[in-house]
Amino acid sequence: MLVSLLKRFGIKLSLNDPRWGRNPDDDRKAQEGRRPGEGPPDLDQLWRDFNARLNRMFGNRGNGGDSGGSPGRGDMRGASVTATVVAVIVGLIWLASGAFIVQEGQTGVVTTFGKLSHTTTPGFNWRWPYPFQSHETVNVSQIRTAEIGYRANVRNKQPQEALMLTDDENIIDIQFAVQYTLKDPVAWLFNNRDQDETVRQVAETAIREVVGRSKMDFVLYEGREKVAVDVHTMMQGIVDRYALGALITNVTMQGVQPPEQVQSAFDDAVRAGQDRARARNEGEAYANQVIPQARGQAFRLQQDAEAYRSMVVENATGNASRFNQVVAAYAKAPAVTRDRIYIDTMQQIFTSTSKVMVDTRANNSMIYLPLDKLMAQVAAGDAAVGSKSGPVQVPQSTPPADVTQALDSVRQRDERSRDSSRDRESR
Repeated sequence: MLVSLLKRFGIKLSLNDPRWGRNPDDDRKAQEGRRPGEGPPDLDQLWRDFNARLNRMFGNRGNGGDSGGSPGRGDMRGASVTATVVAVIVGLIWLASGAFIVQEGQTGVVTTFGKLSHTTTPGFNWRWPYPFQSHETVNVSQIRTAEIGYRANVRNKQPQEALMLTDDENIIDIQFAVQYTLKDPVAWLFNNRDQDETVRQVAETAIREVVGRSKMDFVLYEGREKVAVDVHTMMQGIVDRYALGALITNVTMQGVQPPEQVQSAFDDAVRAGQDRARARNEGEAYANQVIPQARGQAFRLQQDAEAYRSMVVENATGNASRFNQVVAAYAKAPAVTRDRIYIDTMQQIFTSTSKVMVDTRANNSMIYLPLDKLMAQVAAGDAAVGSKSGPVQVPQSTPPADVTQALDSVRQRDERSRDSSRDRESR
């Protein structure tokens, strides 16, 4: 600072001068044979020149420029003016040291003798310099992370944090991360000590509480998301009770597994459980396929039995009703009813056969009527007629004489039976 002031008032002081630091008496003796400016600088002369310049700038105006006064008194006045200027400059520098800038997303906390004074907004701010006031900048927009069970990488495990005991007395290895921001910078600075470590301990406490109330399978498989949600809720409650000024934003489960010492045995148990579940699913699928089929078959048999019962009952009812009607008709005309029954019976019999035996009274021999062959010939003729183009005359086939005679005898027999029935009725 002194060098800058000397330069400001035109006093040159070169530290690179080779004659710097020599004895002034020797230099004074050697000055007679040297040119001016070649010797080392005289500090007393420099100080007197500096005071003279200050006097010309600030002092001795009231003395009317009298230069006949005491030289010592002038030096004292110059020294006092110099001290005042230096004090003013030092005071300005001291006041300027109280200026500070707060970046966007940050909050400045100003304290007076260690006690909270006020908070500042982002931008240029000023406070009383040290030792009266001090400030600390807190980043409230930064997302901070607390790692539990590992550090920087999941492979860098911390067994004293990761190993936990479940409700069914099994040991489980958990690594998770907690992300949080600051919602109250004043509470973050003044209410607790070593805040980041406090958040880590709160997270470890919460996860041990949640895992200690859960089963191992639940934590490993279907309950991961619920465990994270419960830890988030419990951590926020503890942080609020501690007035830490933090807001828990996210809890991420990085790894949940059994300890490495029993990993192979646990994998075997998991595979066995998967095989059991697969066999159970296959059995359920087979049962779901077979049981509906058996139920359908049973229902079909039941319906068939019901249909058969209904058919038999209805047939029996119809036959009984028909029999009653036949009995009533037979009481009125026995011969006609008897013939009618005979004809219906013969018609029912002949409809299911293709051969007819005719009994003739002439020579008392049985005549065979090949009705099946006749029907086949008629069907073949119809097919031939349908295959030819144009109108075709189908020749009329005349049956043999024996057939004609047999048919005539049957017709006569029918007529005689009708006549006899009419005679019985007339009697």
